[in-house]
Amino acid sequence: MKIVSTVKELTAIREELKGSVGFVATMGAMHNGHLSLIRQARIQNDTVVVSIFVNPTQFLPNEDYEKYPRREEADLKICTLAGVDILFMPTCEEMYAKTEPEILAPKNLAYILEGSSRPGHFDGVLRIVLKLLNLVRPTNAYFGKKDAQQLYLIQNMVKTLFINTNIIPCDIVRESDGLALSSRNIYLGEKDRVQALALSIALKNASQAIMKGEREAKKIELIMLESLQDLKVDYAKALSRNFEAKEQIIVKETILLIAAFVGNTRLIDNLWI
Repeated sequence: MKIVSTVKELTAIREELKGSVGFVATMGAMHNGHLSLIRQARIQNDTVVVSIFVNPTQFLPNEDYEKYPRREEADLKICTLAGVDILFMPTCEEMYAKTEPEILAPKNLAYILEGSSRPGHFDGVLRIVLKLLNLVRPTNAYFGKKDAQQLYLIQNMVKTLFINTNIIPCDIVRESDGLALSSRNIYLGEKDRVQALALSIALKNASQAIMKGEREAKKIELIMLESLQDLKVDYAKALSRNFEAKEQIIVKETILLIAAFVGNTRLIDNLWI
């Protein structure tokens, strides 16, 4: 595995690559969710490139940029064992200039749900993803469905800016008890860890109601809220897969989304119906 830290190094290596290139962008603190993306990229491509970069522009001033878990030694081991060919680990100075154009996410998509409580977050996400896609020029780029709104916005950016990369959505990876894997799970104490199961339970209860024939979106949202009553809920929504509000659930066209605080830790989860 080649480890590179500069744009110049990465560009030179990319020019020499032949065949298909798979890319996984991460902020490190890797878990089995990241590993599943890397494994899929390994199966489907000749070369696998992974980036580790805790991107400052997607954190709000009061968020956990400085505290965000960083586990470089463990991440290097995971990438080596997973068969990563090139690991890109740049500094902030390498990725950002003092003056550069801003990338703004579409307002109708970026200021709902995650963007409602985190205004500007998706501007920073799209900014770094565009930079990374321009550098790596991957055939296929792999993103998890857990960050569903982010995934949709990246797909929209790639489509509308005519970027020659296939965005491959990858399923959520969960613990045996249903908790969706997240780098922020490390913040959860023993009691919080139990409470966090309310998110996946809420999604399960809502999906069971849909399977039994319930199709009214508002009722499905109430079912989720009932399961989340012990948590501080940011949102619990049943939307179309292009993030539009609908009165009725349409199977294979709907996504259920939750964000809630478990203690001081904000977690998200979703289920594609």
